[in-house]
Amino acid sequence: MRINKFDYMEKYGFEELIYFYDKETGLKAITCIHDTTLGPALGGTRIWDYSSEEEAVLDALRLAEGMTYKNAAAGLNFGGGKTVIIGKANEIKSESFFRAYGRYIESLNGRYITTEDVNMTTKDMEYINMETNHVVGLSHKSGNPSPITALGAFHGIRAGLQYKFNNEDISKYTFAIQGVGQTGRTLLDYLVKSKAKKIYYTDINPKNIERIKENYKDAIFVKSEEIYSLDVDVFVPCALGAILNDETIPTIKAKVIAGTANNVLKDKNRHGKMLMDRDILYAPDFVVNGGGVINIAPTGRDYNNEQVIHNVEKIYDRLLDIFKIAKEKNIPTQDAAIMFAEERINKISNIHKNYIGKK
Repeated sequence: MRINKFDYMEKYGFEELIYFYDKETGLKAITCIHDTTLGPALGGTRIWDYSSEEEAVLDALRLAEGMTYKNAAAGLNFGGGKTVIIGKANEIKSESFFRAYGRYIESLNGRYITTEDVNMTTKDMEYINMETNHVVGLSHKSGNPSPITALGAFHGIRAGLQYKFNNEDISKYTFAIQGVGQTGRTLLDYLVKSKAKKIYYTDINPKNIERIKENYKDAIFVKSEEIYSLDVDVFVPCALGAILNDETIPTIKAKVIAGTANNVLKDKNRHGKMLMDRDILYAPDFVVNGGGVINIAPTGRDYNNEQVIHNVEKIYDRLLDIFKIAKEKNIPTQDAAIMFAEERINKISNIHKNYIGKK
């Protein structure tokens, strides 16, 4: 898909799209800053072997916009941004590679703060941190955000069950998890410990499948193409995006969708409406997976796990508010979530109209 970048940026309110290339290491990175109304753009760096430059750009744009709404909906004073690095993670990673990337992040003068995302680790972030302080999620501070992301999604699932069935007792329901990497596996563990009635799962990585088979013997493995049509109560997407589309939505039997994956609606307008028309309650991805960014967001004080857990628990009530807005206005939950986030952005923007010198 080819896009006119400036037209796209104008239509959706983007601020910057920056290309980075380092001859010495072969680094090819694209950083997108969507909106900085609430503060500097905060969003992860992911490595992916994109089939084309256009595909990488579109992913960066979509992910950065999602981070604006995620940070706003989570009550954070940060805008949205994202970096995608083009290449095969197992081939390109090195200290020099990430330090070169860190120098480019530093050149943005604090407008963008990064953390780990797909195919990145806390070790990689430490290399980046050697060249810039505009990085979070370091092992000696908040660390890996995946467990907290999973915890937030767990509360999101509870909210979805409460709203849809008026009962959040996990033990009464069945689940289908798509993707059992680090975050999906942790979420599966939460469901198991809450005595979920039955759990199906799938993954494209044989190592992830083996881990689940070894540690969760009652969980049932299914082929990737079967995960959508299972007769379960909750579909839990924890892999990559755009998986809710014209082909998959008609096959879904679950009545609630809530998971940790980003941008799961291929077309946020068309496919959000399709879910609504089928009476499937969709917990908007950028709200339900907000635990990770709550965990790593800079606060100006020492990391406090207790406070983070408390803030992540708010995802439950936040989703109930969004579901209520969607019902009252008869709009898809994705639209209601965006409305919820944009209202906060607009209110904060308005109170900043008067200049006050902050010391």
